[in-house]
Amino acid sequence: MKGLRDKVVIVAGGGSGIGAATAKRLSTEGATVVVGDINLAGAEKIAAEIESAGGKATPFSFDLSKEESCADLISAAVREYGGVDGLFNVGADLRKETFGRDTNVVDVPVEVWQRTLNVNLTGYFFTCRYVIPELLERGGGAIVNTTTGLVLSGDPQRVSYGASKAGMLALTKHIASRWGKQGIRANLVAPGLVLTDLALAQISKEEQEAVASALRSPRHGKPEDIAAMATFLLSEDAEWINGQLHLVNGGYGLG
Repeated sequence: MKGLRDKVVIVAGGGSGIGAATAKRLSTEGATVVVGDINLAGAEKIAAEIESAGGKATPFSFDLSKEESCADLISAAVREYGGVDGLFNVGADLRKETFGRDTNVVDVPVEVWQRTLNVNLTGYFFTCRYVIPELLERGGGAIVNTTTGLVLSGDPQRVSYGASKAGMLALTKHIASRWGKQGIRANLVAPGLVLTDLALAQISKEEQEAVASALRSPRHGKPEDIAAMATFLLSEDAEWINGQLHLVNGGYGLG
């Protein structure tokens, strides 16, 4: 893909799953990757794999729910490499005690609602807030945020997750509208059911089969499917794409 060689890209949530696959894909395209994750061991593992394959990567421990920590992630990339050219926001709190307790608007515990918004929406607000000035210093750059197709189709459960991801639509379109003329592109990728290790542990066979029956493609998603789209949107091949939602879901719902 064009324009990624020697660019500095932060993957916020790069220690596992989709984020890890994207960090690796970015590296194969020549980018220097800052792998940020609350799980430092995971970030170190992915960075080491990139380095052993001949790429360039730095791990960094940060907490997406804390403003200072998000600011530190951006600052660390600037200190290490002199600037930032792109950001992929993919982190989310998918633990059983949060995602696993997310139900409907009547029954969901308030602490689950608040924690989900703190990480999945406000955390993205923080990383965008601190990366935009750095992108402007470079004359522009790209942000890719992660949402979900559920913001279009609706979900009888997981109200907190859906609301947090719906907020990403407004945030991303705001960034594209406010700074697009100054060379900043902001887009959304909306994965379908991607069978990461965490998804396999939390999503029942019955739910997997129900989703599979509604796909137009012969399989569920892999982290590499989303990595390919995110990498494309961060590259110069996507130079004329801004403020858009991209569904990568095997044809689910044909949204």
